Amino acid sequence: MTETLLEVRDLGVEFRTPGRTVTAVRGASFTLDKGETLALVGESGSGKSVTALSIPQLLPYPLAHHPTGSIRFAGREMIGADERTLRSIRGDRVTMVFQEPMTSLNPLHHVERQITEVLQLHKGLSGPAARARVLELLQLVGIRDAEKRLGAYPHELSGGQRQRVMIAMALANEPDLFIADEPTTALDVTIQAQILKLVNELQRRFGMAILFITHDLTIVRKIADRVCVMTSGEIVEQGPVEDVFDRPQHEYTKRLLAAQPKGRPDRPLESTPLLTGSDIKVYFPIKAGLLRRTVDHVKAVDGVSIELASGRTVGVVGESGSGKTTLGLALLRLIKSTGSIRFAGEELQGKDAGTLRPLRRQMQVVFQDPFASLSPRLSIGQIVAEGLSIHKLGGTPAEREKLIVAALEEVGLDPESRHRYPHEFSGGQRQRVAIARAMVLKPRFVVLDEPTSALDVSVQAQIVDLLRALQARHGLAYMFISHDLRVVRALADAVIVLRNGKVVEQGPTERIFAAPREDYTKALIAAAFELETAREGVTAT
Repeated sequence: MTETLLEVRDLGVEFRTPGRTVTAVRGASFTLDKGETLALVGESGSGKSVTALSIPQLLPYPLAHHPTGSIRFAGREMIGADERTLRSIRGDRVTMVFQEPMTSLNPLHHVERQITEVLQLHKGLSGPAARARVLELLQLVGIRDAEKRLGAYPHELSGGQRQRVMIAMALANEPDLFIADEPTTALDVTIQAQILKLVNELQRRFGMAILFITHDLTIVRKIADRVCVMTSGEIVEQGPVEDVFDRPQHEYTKRLLAAQPKGRPDRPLESTPLLTGSDIKVYFPIKAGLLRRTVDHVKAVDGVSIELASGRTVGVVGESGSGKTTLGLALLRLIKSTGSIRFAGEELQGKDAGTLRPLRRQMQVVFQDPFASLSPRLSIGQIVAEGLSIHKLGGTPAEREKLIVAALEEVGLDPESRHRYPHEFSGGQRQRVAIARAMVLKPRFVVLDEPTSALDVSVQAQIVDLLRALQARHGLAYMFISHDLRVVRALADAVIVLRNGKVVEQGPTERIFAAPREDYTKALIAAAFELETAREGVTAT
């Protein structure tokens, strides 16, 4: 018989600000048994993280408060518990791992110190005993050469390694409840698969319960026993994963499950190239010694060739550090490279900044994180107008205003929003602003650097549809950089697979996905489509 570890009943969460009260969660109820995994899914702003943070009482009290509800952990009421009780539970019996480990880890402390802190606080371990436990934990979460990593700082680790360190810290005291808040969203598909496999193995080993927060429904199928679907602060549906996914009852759940990038490019591949890159190389020097002499090079891009026609999309895939973004920046002549880059028949290498400027408006880029790429000090109208001012387009202020309005309307934004600022918009709306900023210049070639990876699944589908419509309308050539192979398959005519700066495999999208030739490509595709393939096999049976 299973034993209930966590019981949440009629939970309400409000945030009080001067003159206003915001309701973030209303009437949320669920239970979690020992050793069970419960997924909490929904779009940004649905109340998932606020619900999770309420369990160990980590919300900004008294700004936050609970007008209703009860949270009982191991029979003990958490709401209203004294600080001593909460401190004995937090980081010991209940632990959390967040989406972006770089912001969760202290940049000034090395790995050993950060994990040791947890052990000292709850177990009183220090010295050789603490170091031995830290090494054991790092090895447990799959950090290679663990002893060499003890003195490493967060910036010296990859995204996957940083997340493993966070998991090691969370598991240091063998918790009863492990809360994972979007722990794989920022990771490559193969690293995602490794982290999920690791969490499953650790759960079996320690028998802990997991509350897994995500907007990626594929992950829910892979890891969870039960699922709660949240929207607008309410749990609208819950039950076993198979029941909810195969027989959804609520309209929101049905819409969420249907919100996957759909369709395939269906057009002839033969066309005159707009952009051609031949034997592109980007090497970064490694300097050492008192005189800082170059002793070696990091070969970020090593002999890559690419061809792209108007109205076509080339998808560039690979793990972090494979050279995807560096290749895009090289083609835009934003970083130095060797090799030939021809745009509209004109060689770009060797041209100075002044000669390149007229071509710049025809070559644009949209980045992964729209909040980081939009100036918080400029209004939306000023952000979109920046390129027009630089390239002296639009004539009079009134004519320029017309172009801004048209660009915002084209990407599905209310033109009146041009008077507002980036922080007033959702992630999907901010990405539309970033796309409008590029589109207002009427480009011919756009580098899309992970433009959907930070977005909810339903917003991803909307952005993919928007990009597809803009491409059809203007004959745009896209270089689409992504670790989400489902989105790449929906958008790209051809695919380039990169690893360590080199091309592993390239060719038409359907051929790459249907019959990959290289083991690395097969591993990427298997990690991305494992569940989809399994589900199709069950259906066929």
